[in-house]
Amino acid sequence: MNALDLRELHTMEDLDAVSRLYAGIWGTDADSPPVSAEVMRALSHAGNYVAGAYENGRLVGASVAFYGDPIGTTLHSHITGPVIGRGIGLALKLHQGQWALDRGIQRITWTYDPLIRRNAHFNLVKLGARPEEYLRSFYGAMDDAINGGDESDRVLTAWDLTAPAGAYASELPTDAVHGVRNHDGHPVIGPTDAGTVLIDLPDDIESLRRTDPGAARAWRLGVRHTLGGLLAEGARVTGFHNRRSYIVRRTAA
Repeated sequence: MNALDLRELHTMEDLDAVSRLYAGIWGTDADSPPVSAEVMRALSHAGNYVAGAYENGRLVGASVAFYGDPIGTTLHSHITGPVIGRGIGLALKLHQGQWALDRGIQRITWTYDPLIRRNAHFNLVKLGARPEEYLRSFYGAMDDAINGGDESDRVLTAWDLTAPAGAYASELPTDAVHGVRNHDGHPVIGPTDAGTVLIDLPDDIESLRRTDPGAARAWRLGVRHTLGGLLAEGARVTGFHNRRSYIVRRTAA
């Protein structure tokens, strides 16, 4: 990959290009992107983070974030859309992290669909972010190409910018049991009363939503019940095993 040029964006011309990029990534109509150029213009003008990644002068990724609660300590990253599989997403997140640190902010939060394996691996393993809260149907039903009419469950995830890189373990503890196991593409629900619980994810939930909506729904409900229940009880996600399983550790009584 050629060297990326990452920079903040302010002009309507640049922001229109971002809205078109987002529409292409999320598979929406050009006139209904996930975030409009007008909203990005307002966020940028108010001092929030709106940035793009360019390769040979061509926009290949963008990210939008705004100040969150508690004010002065947290940046909330609303949307990051890169060309997949080329390191652009990581470059954008590192740029966003440095932007935050330059302003005295040490924590970035965002939400993501807990069923998408590549996003879980990226967030937990590459960045070392930590899921904190399960949010049921956060945006309601979404009909874009990625979400495919599924309920928009999300996990709120926090990235401690002061934590050492690579400090987030993905090893499998010996006491782990499977709370959700992937068996021939379908979720099998198991016990969650052990100290460490594994929660498998489907191989490709986005494809499954198109080819087998019933199985996709079963995955949504199984992970919602298991991961959501454990997080609500105070358990912590401590890793992501073998690119497919959350490692959830119950806190000591």
